[in-house]
Amino acid sequence: MRAFFEIGIILALNTMEIVAIQGHRKENSGKVETKKIRRNGQIPAVIYKSGGGEAMQFNVNAPDVRHLVYTSKFKLAEITLNGEVYKAILKDIQFHPVTEQVLHLDFLALVPGVKFKATVPVRYTGTAKGVKEGGKFIPRMRSVTILTTPENVVDEVTADITSMELGSTIRVRDIKLQDGVEIMNTGAVPIASIEIPRALRGK
Repeated sequence: MRAFFEIGIILALNTMEIVAIQGHRKENSGKVETKKIRRNGQIPAVIYKSGGGEAMQFNVNAPDVRHLVYTSKFKLAEITLNGEVYKAILKDIQFHPVTEQVLHLDFLALVPGVKFKATVPVRYTGTAKGVKEGGKFIPRMRSVTILTTPENVVDEVTADITSMELGSTIRVRDIKLQDGVEIMNTGAVPIASIEIPRALRGK
């Protein structure tokens, strides 16, 4: 049973884009050591487990995380650290307030069967009826927060806008979800609308 469960997780994760990261053990702590790490082109990081447990501090090479930090897509990280490999998500990024240099990264290691929260993009599918009639499609939400487990994780959620008419609005509750995925945002919150142009308002 356990083997089947692990295979299910692997299949789910294999459908997502994964960024491989080599973690380097952090030998010392303190501000002086942290500055030295950043001067050497590395970024201090920490990884937590979604099921609890002791956090591990380490360093990563800045170029290794570029495709994980500077993207609107939801991606997984595969972190190799101390001979172990961890599937994880990037939970928090600390930027320098002036230079926007990445100062610190927080990762969450995924544990089979343990739920976690993640922010994923909303993808709108179809062509709205209201757009065909001259309206303007206005997306109001680019992403939502989901609650799921590693075996059910998705890299996006979709909302079908085909039936949207002039002046209509769709909401969080209209987003299609697969089993095992729950949206944490309030269902009544608007995610997109069709704006009626001035030329059509008087008709």
